[in-house]
Amino acid sequence: MPIDEYLAALSKELWGPRRRKADLLAEARDHLTDATEAFEADGLDRYDAEKHAVADFGTLEEVAPGYRADLAVSQSRRTAVLLFAALIIQPIVWREGAWSWNSGPDDPNPLNDLLQVLVRNVGTIAIAGAVLAVVAAGIGLRSPFVRTHLTRATTLFALANAVTIGGIGVLMALTSPHPNGLLDLSVVGTFVVLPLVLVGQQAARGLRLARA
Repeated sequence: MPIDEYLAALSKELWGPRRRKADLLAEARDHLTDATEAFEADGLDRYDAEKHAVADFGTLEEVAPGYRADLAVSQSRRTAVLLFAALIIQPIVWREGAWSWNSGPDDPNPLNDLLQVLVRNVGTIAIAGAVLAVVAAGIGLRSPFVRTHLTRATTLFALANAVTIGGIGVLMALTSPHPNGLLDLSVVGTFVVLPLVLVGQQAARGLRLARA
């Protein structure tokens, strides 16, 4: 199989972050080109040299799983970075009295107070976990053990926190002691729920890669 045909077939077997996929395919092309030139130097014509280079590189069944694992690690890193970004803005969103939507008459609401404590604690754990996942993704590119377990753990962690924190955010808006109604929900929807939905989408892609 010629190089271009092999790489096209390999590309169809891979999915995940586009930039990382492009880098992997470029690295494969460079390796195959070098091998082809070596076979040409031994006297083979270009077509046969490419076929020998591809045969030495490995079949799609042999090569694709390793590339998918690499893409899964990259996807888990993307998910963790997005989770961190979605959560790091939450203290600004919920800062008491900073915005018109959470200012005004303040009637005590024990449930809302409890939710505020809960979201701070859960959010702190989630931010710390996201940072650890980003670091682990870098290690995972070099460590097979970390690579094997990282993607599923990161995606499940991100999904759990996206659902939990998103739900708490909606409840906080509904039980807010500042009676601003739809304005509360619109702010929470834009700055809490929407970013966490994006986290959930990235995590779902990570799970798909982990199962590949």
